[in-house]
Amino acid sequence: MSNPIYDIGFLGGGQLARMSIQAAQRMGLRCLSLDPASDSPASRVAPSIQGKLDDPKAIRQLASACCSLTLENEFIPVQAIQTALANLPITVIPSLSALGLIQDKLQQRMSYAKAGAPSPIAFALEDPVEPIEKALGYPMVLKSRFGGYDGKGTLIANDRAFVEQARPVWSQGGWLAEKFMPFSREIAAMVVRTPVDAICLPIMETYQPNLVCDVTLPADIRGDADRAKAVAIKAVEAVGGFGLFGVEMFQLQNGDIVINEIAPRPHNTGHYTLDWGRLSQFDLHVRTVLGLPLPDSDSFDGLPVAMVNLFGVEGARDYRKGIQSALAEQPSASIHWYEKTEAKPGRKMGHINLDLNNLPEGCNSADAIIAEMQAIRTAFESGWTS
Repeated sequence: MSNPIYDIGFLGGGQLARMSIQAAQRMGLRCLSLDPASDSPASRVAPSIQGKLDDPKAIRQLASACCSLTLENEFIPVQAIQTALANLPITVIPSLSALGLIQDKLQQRMSYAKAGAPSPIAFALEDPVEPIEKALGYPMVLKSRFGGYDGKGTLIANDRAFVEQARPVWSQGGWLAEKFMPFSREIAAMVVRTPVDAICLPIMETYQPNLVCDVTLPADIRGDADRAKAVAIKAVEAVGGFGLFGVEMFQLQNGDIVINEIAPRPHNTGHYTLDWGRLSQFDLHVRTVLGLPLPDSDSFDGLPVAMVNLFGVEGARDYRKGIQSALAEQPSASIHWYEKTEAKPGRKMGHINLDLNNLPEGCNSADAIIAEMQAIRTAFESGWTS
């Protein structure tokens, strides 16, 4: 077997791999990605291999050419990766044991409970339903244990009739039921954990209509910030994870903070770091994958930045016109485009960041910031579809 010629291999070639590769390239590092598409976002900035992400042969081809291996999403079957890497000396971040726990949302919940990390109580959704009803009450959340993101694979049951209506979906197995959390808002944080340290970046508030992240902004939780950071770090420790993690949390109406889900990779809620004047989440991802030193925790406090996602829309044309329109609306905005080939409605195509020091006068509340970010996006869409 020839010596590896790439520093990092990425399982997946979407926007998260693309932006991580760009961070690595700034240090002169060489990267290779694997993706089913021949024209993935990552393939536009670095060499790539076209192949299925659950194909051990394709994974081994990638890994054999690289010194270290990481992933863009947590849905690649652990068994396929284990088979591919048999007898192959390569570092994988996150560890496959942590990935396995995260992939099964019930095992993820059980790991939190075992570690004493605050998280909704959950059970395998199976017959008989009565003991689950008694333990959880209504409303309860029904979730696919495997896969699912941006609200996909999640149902809210308000009564037994709904559970029975959904029986054809969950009775085949692979579903859980968990206690509904009466949250007042959703918050998130990026956590970097190494064998010697764990660092939590600032807490962000996420605005998620229809269960899809739309806008993120710095969370004004004052005295609760340290507590929220401690919960985020506890979540990563509970699954034995090392590397970069996005931790989604709920702040309940009584002020308590509980873990929703965790992602072992760069995360949408960390995109603000591209423009906050410090190391971005992608820089941190690259460093943890390669075991490079990190700055001390005092360095993780940058400019206040809000982000709004750019989604695919009907009638999309030249995105460059969208850029022109968005910057005419807010010249201080920073636009990040992923170069995806098809603008399917609802598909994440890019995002816009804005340093909150450049907000219009009087724009000083969360609602006003959200409205401003959405106005910039509307301007982008207007130019994009004209």
